[in-house]
Amino acid sequence: MFKQILRELKIHAPFTIFGAITGIAVMTLCYKLPYKISYDVFYILHPLHVLLSALVTAAMYQLHECDRITGKCIMGRCNFWTLLIIGYAGSIGIATMSDSVIPYICEVLFKMPNRCIHIGFIEKWWLVNPLAIIGIVIAHFKPTTKFPHAAHVLLSTWASLFHIIMALRQSLSLILYLAIFIFLFIAVWIPCCVSDIVFPLLFVKTGDKA
Repeated sequence: MFKQILRELKIHAPFTIFGAITGIAVMTLCYKLPYKISYDVFYILHPLHVLLSALVTAAMYQLHECDRITGKCIMGRCNFWTLLIIGYAGSIGIATMSDSVIPYICEVLFKMPNRCIHIGFIEKWWLVNPLAIIGIVIAHFKPTTKFPHAAHVLLSTWASLFHIIMALRQSLSLILYLAIFIFLFIAVWIPCCVSDIVFPLLFVKTGDKA
């Protein structure tokens, strides 16, 4: 598992760097946005991130667990309630870490004036939680991990970015650009790989196929 984690992190690093570069480009254009607009954009991107994260996390578990049992994916053979718990915990927990907690650490370290942590599944529970469940249900009936993962990385980058933009009310120095780039990279690279790949595989049973 440790070797697989390192392999996945290595594979996803270049695309995550690209995502962080797009984040810096967006920040250059949008860092003076009013707080309310940045807040609204965050609560478009973050719920969509949760939806895709739930879809990919649940699909990864569904595909591997079904393969263990039958050698191919047969819908309905994976226990839905187990899938629901794994998909929800992996998407809500890790998306919150990626989009809110890690950006907030950046905001605190650089003493951004409007720093505040926004926990989506609590602050807008009526939006974020249902989207996580929808992603899990989609994965249950049609599991796929390819396209959603790429979209997941970009959405996570931009959601993390707009969490930071909400806190910004200052000019952007070269040091701040570099710091935000690093935090965007960290906020997406490790959590997204863990959520999409490592976390669901921890629950796949090992042993002989039935």
